[in-house]
Amino acid sequence: MLECRMYEPNYPEVDTVVMVKITSVAEMGAYVNLVEYNNAEGLILLSELCRRRIRSVSSVVRVGSLEPAMVLSVDLYIHVGWPLYRKYGHAYEAFKLIVTEPDSILNSLTREVKESQPRWTGGYVTKMVLALSDEVKDALIQNIRRRMTPQTVKIRADVVLTCFEFDGVLHIKEAIRKAEAASNKDCPVKVQLVAAPLYVFTTTHTLDKEQGILVLTNAVEACAEVIKSHGGELKVKEQPRAVNERDAVIAYEEEEVVSLEKEVAKKEYSEVEEDIGGMEDVE
Repeated sequence: MLECRMYEPNYPEVDTVVMVKITSVAEMGAYVNLVEYNNAEGLILLSELCRRRIRSVSSVVRVGSLEPAMVLSVDLYIHVGWPLYRKYGHAYEAFKLIVTEPDSILNSLTREVKESQPRWTGGYVTKMVLALSDEVKDALIQNIRRRMTPQTVKIRADVVLTCFEFDGVLHIKEAIRKAEAASNKDCPVKVQLVAAPLYVFTTTHTLDKEQGILVLTNAVEACAEVIKSHGGELKVKEQPRAVNERDAVIAYEEEEVVSLEKEVAKKEYSEVEEDIGGMEDVE
């Protein structure tokens, strides 16, 4: 195949449609040559090859075939990743700064471009320009912020809390207040009744998982100390742990089922009382 560059720039611009030749396939995607740009190498990620789930890359593309493709990025590693590594020791450190100060970090990145000039001036002139276009820069900032912004974690513990002494209910309430008093501004603790004697200790809006587990553990211990001083008992059914969204949904559904069962039991109890009252009237 003829190797040549059909356009003046060495590489295509972002969002340009190009013809590529599939040279090889791998688990992460397909390696290609840009036939219109002197067979410059490129990579099409698996997520960009097909929007549906596929078993293998080879089921979508065939080695040696020519395919149209759209350019999503050009040399981000060369112009962005590697310079940030050299300056900050690791690109991750720079990404953390980009979340709050994107312009000061990204506007310091430049690259060389050659512009054609009349022959009597030497043919080309080299100048420095910003490494990223405004469109690519905005997309990069949005993606970094989405991935780097800390996500809150929910910590949960399940305990069985009982007290059969005189004023046992009051003692349980006191123990719960003691547990909630173990909160701090970063890890508020809440105690909810699922179905007596099962209680759920939770802390939400926590950025530090380890700190959240420690706070909730201290809350459980404080509750246990109070209830035991009144002759009650606290058994930890599930140790403090981080729960994901799926676990939270399951827990919510369980609480809904328990609530529904309590309502049904209450209704059945009321119907039994009415039946007993009716029998007494008949007698």
